[in-house]
Amino acid sequence: MTVVNAFRGMRLPIGLPYISLYLLLAMIGTIIPNTAGYQAAVWLPSGVLSLLLSIVPMFAFPIALAMGLDRFSFRRLGGLAFGLAGVLLLVVPGSDLSGSLPAFWIFVALIAGLCYALEGNIVAKWGILDLDAFQVLQGASITGAVIILPVTIATGQFIDPTPPLDSAQMALLASSVVHVLVYSGYMWLVGRAGAVFAVQVSYLVTGFGLIWAKIILSEAYAPTLWVALAMMFAGLYLVQPRPKAALAQVDPISDTDS
Repeated sequence: MTVVNAFRGMRLPIGLPYISLYLLLAMIGTIIPNTAGYQAAVWLPSGVLSLLLSIVPMFAFPIALAMGLDRFSFRRLGGLAFGLAGVLLLVVPGSDLSGSLPAFWIFVALIAGLCYALEGNIVAKWGILDLDAFQVLQGASITGAVIILPVTIATGQFIDPTPPLDSAQMALLASSVVHVLVYSGYMWLVGRAGAVFAVQVSYLVTGFGLIWAKIILSEAYAPTLWVALAMMFAGLYLVQPRPKAALAQVDPISDTDS
């Protein structure tokens, strides 16, 4: 991101409001959800992790209510109920999946969705100051690296990024590039279209997550998972705000000339 912004002729603002924004987004947008997600990935199939991310809009609704960004709706409460039923179907004793999926790690994986829902509401309500998506991501990435580097060294989990890289390091590098593109696009989308439209990305995340898990990892799932998926998609449909009830009215992020 530093290279991209240097090429664009955009500097990274430094000041207390900016550093506070970088720190907040680094924590709830990357460090906490990624830590929870990678820990849960050791115990849960990739497709299940993708399925659990569809819970983001269902977390977003009660958070929006608490922040005064939305009004109560029985329709959307029904969406929350469908989403909760889908999660419970994965963990309750007696289901086809509950014996093979540890409930504790399912709830750890849900931390990521909670963080993303909180982040979306914060950005929708307060915006990202006078920055664009690439500047925000650069600041959050640098801040996150400063925070997490000592932790990785202290715990012996530091990964040397210098060549030659093995397959696992190459996969991590590819994931980092994808993260930059996706996260920048998400921040831009929230600023341009608002959280109402942006939450619909959960459909794509879940759908493509299951497809890639099937193609790359040859994962197979019990029928219960598809029932849970249908419940979560029904909940996702119901919980989304209608176009006239956006989570927040924010000014679009204007394109900045270099």
